[in-house]
This record gives sequence, C-alpha cells and structure tokens, in this order.
Amino acid sequence: MSYDVLVIGSGPGGYVAAIRAAQLGFKVGVVEKENIGGVCLNWGCIPTKSLLKSMQAFEYAKHAADYGVSISGEVKADFKAMVNRSREVAGGMSKGIQFLFKKNKIETINGYGRLKAKGTVEVEDEKGAKTTVSAKHIILATGARSRQLPNLTQDGKKIIGYREAMTLEKQPESMVVVGSGAIGSEFANFYHTIGTKVTLVEYMPTVVPNEDEEVAKTLERSFKKSKMKVMTNASVESVDTKGKLCKVVVKTKKGEESLEAEIVLSAVGIAPNIENIGLEELGVELENGKIKVDDYYRTNVEGVYAIGDIVHGPALAHVASAEGITCVEKIAGQNPDPVDYGNIPGCTYTNPEVSSVGMTEQKAKEAGYEIKVGKFPYSASGKASAAGQKDGFVKLIFDAKYGELLGAHMIGGNVTEMIAELVVAKKLEITGHELIKTIHPHPTMSEAVMEAAAAAYDEVIHL
Repeated sequence: MSYDVLVIGSGPGGYVAAIRAAQLGFKVGVVEKENIGGVCLNWGCIPTKSLLKSMQAFEYAKHAADYGVSISGEVKADFKAMVNRSREVAGGMSKGIQFLFKKNKIETINGYGRLKAKGTVEVEDEKGAKTTVSAKHIILATGARSRQLPNLTQDGKKIIGYREAMTLEKQPESMVVVGSGAIGSEFANFYHTIGTKVTLVEYMPTVVPNEDEEVAKTLERSFKKSKMKVMTNASVESVDTKGKLCKVVVKTKKGEESLEAEIVLSAVGIAPNIENIGLEELGVELENGKIKVDDYYRTNVEGVYAIGDIVHGPALAHVASAEGITCVEKIAGQNPDPVDYGNIPGCTYTNPEVSSVGMTEQKAKEAGYEIKVGKFPYSASGKASAAGQKDGFVKLIFDAKYGELLGAHMIGGNVTEMIAELVVAKKLEITGHELIKTIHPHPTMSEAVMEAAAAAYDEVIHL
C-alpha cells in the first residue's frame, strides 16, 4: 500500500489532518490501533461531556422546585444509565468519523504503526501480522495517555485514570481525585454531584491552577459550597490499596492527613505516546520529552511530521486539529499562518463552567503591560438570574495604551460557548471600545462581555 499522506493516529489531530489532506487532493491512509476518533472522541472530550450533561440534568431535576416545576418522588442518579449513554454518544461520533473517511476516500489500516525507514511504516495488527505501508508524507498523531506517578501507580481497579473513570461498573461511595486541572475538576464535579463523597487534592495553591486566580478561587468556593472537600497546597505521599478502602496519605502545610476512599482517580496530567513508534530508528529529534518540530510541524527528518499531544503546546483537541490542518496545507504548497499559541481558548466543563484565552492579569503585569481590567458579575445579568445561574463573572484585560484585548477569563453558565467571541476579538485585535460598541442581544449571558469591556473604561451601565 502506498499513499501521498499517511497519518498514524486518528484522534482530533489525526483525523482532521487526514480529511483536510483528502480535500486537498492527496491519497490518504490512516493507521489506528483502536477506535477511530482517538482518546478525545472515545475516552475524553465527548463521553465526559455526555456524563456532565447527565449531571446537569440530575441537578435540574433535584432543584426543579426552584423553577416552579413539581416532581413527585425521589430524584435518583442512575449511574449505569449515565455511563451507557456516554458510550452510545461516543460510539455514534466514532461512526460519524468513519462516514467522513468513506466520503473523503480515506483508507483505514487497523493496527499499531511504527516508522521503519524513510517513507515506510510497519503496521502490526492485533494478531501480530505485519504490513508495510509507504508514503511520501507521514504525520505522527499518536496522542497521549494518563500520566503515571511513582507513588500513584494506576492498577485500573482502585487507583484509576480518566479512562476507567468513565466506565466503572458501579458508582463508588467515596473517591479521592488527585489533580484539579480540567480532567480532575470535571470528574470531581460529576461524581460529587451524583452522590459520591469526593475529596479533591491539588498540589498548587488553587484549583484549575492555569486559570486566572479570581476564577480559580471562585470555582473552589463553588466546590466547597456544594460540600466537596478541597485540599490545595497538598500532595499525595502514598496510597495503600491492600484493604477494602484505599488509605491515602496527603501532605499539607499543616502536616500529614490520612484519607480513606473506595477509588483514587489520578488526574495529574498526560504523557505523550512517543515510545516504540520508530523515532530512534529514523533519528527523529526530541526536545524535553516531546518531538521537536518547526512552525509547520516538520521534524528534522524529511517527510516526517508530528502534531498534537506529542509536540510542545497545549494538549487540547482543538489545538491538535489546528496543527493538523496547518501541517497538511503546508505540505500542499499553501502558505498558512502558523498556529497562534497566544490565542488558544481553554475550557473546563464544571458547574460553573470556566473558559479563558490569552494572558491572565498577573501574566500581563509580568510582561510589562499597563492594563485596564473590566469585570461584570453574573449576579447583574438578567439572563443569568432567569436561568438560576447567578454565580460567576466575565473578566477582560486590555492594554491601557492601545486598547488591545490581552486576555479574557470567565466563570459561569455557558461561558464555554461564549469564549469564541473573545478569541475572534483577540485575533482581529479589536479594542475595548470596539467591543463596547458591538451591540449584544438582550437578554443573553454574552451581554456580560460587552459590559465587562465597558467596566474597564468606566462606562458600564448595569453595575
């Protein structure tokens, strides 16, 4: 088998690169050892959002009386049904990508792909049979897996990663979640809401430590208000799994504290899948544990490219997709702009939701900017009040000299849908006054964007 472009891995980087390459007229093949769609579609982004939607429906049902709706009888969370629904959603999306492959005449080679020589990939199927595939351009999109810590070794039963967290046979009565990034916070929120006793442990001073400090503190308050135990400035020293319950020793500033839980979920980040894919055989250069590439994802080996979680940059599905498109458009002889890593939106789908783009207030000051900061609370939003989602705010940071938007940080209902407006604004270098004069529909939560911009310039109306 021979192709113009061969992609190893079919996650949001790989399958998007493959489809764009096919659109550009290349003969395309995709090597995939498991399910089309990769971790994001099958075990990450999509099924977790299904679980979180079930959580939201459960929350609405529990608080139906707040909206003038009467529900007789006890509202219960059916954990197994929630998990089954998430698997069905993931399965449907995977079939959708398979349809797109057929539509674009992309061939799938099932098996584990390894670079063997320049322009050559060996694919080994689950029975051990090997096939040699050749291609002029080979794109590595092998993704990542749950990161393992020496004192938190995952056994898949009592100490688990995100994958097992989505398919547990029964809902645990208690859980310690280690790490409060997007993965950890989302799972902690889900399990806590449906009735599991959750303790969230974070090494850094705040939860979601990459977010603006005000946003992080607001989310932490929300978790604590819901009676979730949150431990920041804390580290897991050891886990004993010998008994019925895991014994977890957590080190804090006040000393060590012992916890007991049925399940420990390790959500301490991800590790790139770069082992045993032939990098050494071809001399592909690494840098700080990831594949070194240029602005168009070319490695030091001609004809070999790398995108997604295995290269430097945010390990996000939409970033991998953008990298894949940029990579193949350059291969096709086009002149795409390099991905702007200073304008990447981030979303955490907790309740309340969190989203952001650009610099935090602290980072902007550290970079030497004189700034204007505008903040508009959801408590002053008519739509947020009507929706029963008054907790949260929109915070915008502008360069005081030129009015350029430097960063946007939001927490509250629907903010993961609202962030795209600020990504566009930042890309187009829209000023604060231009945002203020952009008429937003009323009543919407997105009005808070306009109002936050107005607040930065002392022109806010509804506050």
